[in-house]
Order: sequence, then C-alpha cells, then structure tokens
Amino acid sequence: MLLRLPYLALTSVFTLIWLLPMSDRDKDAEILALRHQLAVLQRQTDKPKLTWPDRALLAALLHHLPRVQLRRLQLIISPDTLLRWHRDLLHRRHAKASRPKRPGRPRTVRSVRALVLRLASDNRNWGYRRIHGELATLGIKVAASTVWNILKEHGIDPAPERDHTTWATFLRSQAHAILAADFFETKTLTGATVTVLAVIEHATRRVRILGATAHPTAAWMTQLARNMVMDLQDTGTRVKFLIRDRAVRYPATFDAVLQAEGIEIVQTGVRMPRMNAIMERWVRSCRTELLDRTLIWNQAHLLHALREYEQFYNTHRPHRSLAGAAPLRQLAEPITEPDRLTHLDLRRHDRLGGILHEYQHAA
Repeated sequence: MLLRLPYLALTSVFTLIWLLPMSDRDKDAEILALRHQLAVLQRQTDKPKLTWPDRALLAALLHHLPRVQLRRLQLIISPDTLLRWHRDLLHRRHAKASRPKRPGRPRTVRSVRALVLRLASDNRNWGYRRIHGELATLGIKVAASTVWNILKEHGIDPAPERDHTTWATFLRSQAHAILAADFFETKTLTGATVTVLAVIEHATRRVRILGATAHPTAAWMTQLARNMVMDLQDTGTRVKFLIRDRAVRYPATFDAVLQAEGIEIVQTGVRMPRMNAIMERWVRSCRTELLDRTLIWNQAHLLHALREYEQFYNTHRPHRSLAGAAPLRQLAEPITEPDRLTHLDLRRHDRLGGILHEYQHAA
C-alpha cells in the first residue's frame, strides 16, 4: 500500500510526458472519448472502492480546479468528497509536523515477545493477565498492558474467544481413539451396484473392509457392527469415537451395538466431507489404485480384490503421516554400508495380477 502511491505518481509523470507532444485537438478528442466510456461504466457498475493511494492521487491532481468545473466532470466521486480528501491530506501533514518528538517507551525485547506468543499458543484459555502472572513467576518484569498490546498486534483474540475446541484440535487430541467409517459404491461388469463399508483408525491409519453387498439392510449393517467390535477386541484396539456421515443406511441398531461397547457416534455436518477427510482420502486411494484399474466381475471378485488391497495398504503401502511406514509394519533400518547401496538386489511381489507392486530386498 505504501509503495502504490509513489508508483501512481511516477506513472502519472510518464503519462504527462507522453501527452506533451499531442495537439490540443487530439487531447480534446481523447477526453471526450474517456468521458463517454466513464458515463457508460457508471451506468453498469456499483460505486467503486478506492484505496488510500488512489484518493491521494486524485486529490493532488484535481483539488486546484474550481468547484464549478469539478461538477462538470464526470467523476466517480462527488466534488465535495474530493475536496474533503485534500483537506484530510493537509491535516495529516500538519499533524505529523506538529507532533512532538519524544523518545517514548522502548520496544519490548524480541525474546520476551516470542515468549508471550508461545504462552498464548500453548494455553488457549490464558488471558493477558494470566500470561503476565506467569512471566512474573519466571522473573520477567513487564507490564500487563504490554502483554495485552503484544497479543493485539499479532491478532490473538481474548481468552474467552480462543478457549473453544475446534474440530482439528479434537481430531489431533483424540486420534488414538477415533475410528472413521464411510460407504462407497462400485459397479460390476453385469451393471450391479455394490455397496462397500470400510473403517479406518486415525492414529495408525489401519483400514478394515467390513463388507460389501448389493442390498444393504439393517440386519447386514448390525452384523457388520458386531464383527467390527469383535475384531477391535481381538486386536486390543480401544476406540472412544466413531465418525460417520448422516446417511440413512446406518440403522439405529448399528449405533446401538457400538454404544453398548462405549463407542460414541460423532456425525459429520451436512455436506461437509472434510469432517471425515481421512476416510474420504482412503476411498479416493482405493479408487485410484485399485477400482479404476480393475474390471470387477461380481461381488465375490470385489471382496477378493478389496481384501488384497486391505492387506497391501496395512502391511506395505507407505504413509506420510507415519513418516513413510505402513500401519502394521515398521520402517526398515537405514542402510549405511556403501557396498549394500551400490549392489542393491530387490525382488518385486505382484498382487492382483500386477496391479499392486511390493518391493523387498532379496534374501
């Protein structure tokens, strides 16, 4: 914003130099054409919003013209507004010149400012008074108003407005106990639509394909919920929340089975797929890496392909959120011997006829 005013002034000077060789007749014709274009635009658009440099430039160029001539010009602002802008510019200049030059209070040390911001970030329910007290405990002497000014300069709201749990904070703090579920559909070569239900663990990214059917019923969904609960118990996985959308395919008995095991159902908002983003991302991976590259013959073939992809996803496929590891496999020890790096011997294991590839060191 500060560089825009010198830029506008410089371009205006070059424009003036370019206009000097023009004759008065050419200038008059150009002025008439520009006036007509301005009148057309004023009939088609709303009132424009001018920035401070635009106001300053217009006030500097046109303030010396008589009020009568200003009223004849087809300006996008009224003459009174233009003259008021000029008075404001003069007022600012005189106010700055008459302002007493006093040293004032020195700026707070950068390390102290960083500490204030760190305390506010780590403790969202702390106001500036609480942060000031913590600084006093650490032997750092600053005024409470200084802490308030630091928070205000960096756009940090007061504690009552910051002390609320966002959806992202909830997911991060409870990731170890969150399970997400979602449906997705695919078609077979016979044209039948098969519905698949899968769940994923937020912390480990482990996926479970619960089942697939062409006719999802309440009894089928209830049985899948029982199977999932038994699987979680066998693996020792503790789940407190299950995130799902508001699809009518989830019967009341499905929720009842989970709630009987102490699992709370968390429904996402209407048309808000990002609230179940991890599950939605897995569905996209499944489609891109498997379903879009495979011709599904029937429901049995689909279940076989999904089981293979589930095992590949859980035991081999690397994940960025796990630093490159797979949900059920740890990262291998890094190779430090130069001889092993120069003589790599890898073996490829194909799944589903070569659609999925796994690479391992030769024995």
